[in-house]
Amino acid sequence: MSGTVGDTIRVLLAEDQSMVREALAALLGLEPDIEVVAQVARGDEVVDAALAGDVDVALLDIEMPGMTGIEAAVALREALPALKVVVLTTFGRPGYLRRAMESGAAAFLVKDAPAAQLADAVRRVLSGERVIDPTLAAAALAEGANPLTEREREVLRAAADGSTNAELAVALHLSPGTVRNYLSTAIQKLAARNRAEAVRIAREKGWL
Repeated sequence: MSGTVGDTIRVLLAEDQSMVREALAALLGLEPDIEVVAQVARGDEVVDAALAGDVDVALLDIEMPGMTGIEAAVALREALPALKVVVLTTFGRPGYLRRAMESGAAAFLVKDAPAAQLADAVRRVLSGERVIDPTLAAAALAEGANPLTEREREVLRAAADGSTNAELAVALHLSPGTVRNYLSTAIQKLAARNRAEAVRIAREKGWL
């Protein structure tokens, strides 16, 4: 990494909506100590772009094609442990915050935060701080932990497209009975009436 506090901070911006990405890049470019050196529209392009651009801080949208921002954060942590990651979201879902922090992200902010706040977060994470939107932090504490296990989340994600238990069993290399049990447990934990409602609830809370 080339950047240290006091030098120009080299930033990677990953956002699939081109207008949003260009607006963020333009706003950050107005800061005298920040330079957006790489932009990508897909999560699975993040690591290569970070490696090629000698990046100090990566700003990752949480919902991108190819790989989510949280998945990209995990990949960056493995490839470039010193790189600081800021996760941006349009949706203030409490579960997203918890997962972002578990991924190794140093900051979690909403996309419509003022540009000055985002620039400040970039500087602060580079100096070793952790920056979390206070409203999201309060919501996450109020919501509590995700009650679903990783396997229950996996089955529920796969069930979102309406696949039958038999189809899910083949796709996930499980028996139909095991799939049925995971779905039943997830539905019960979420106090849902059916799998579709369980998927909706889990997504709204950022647990999938």
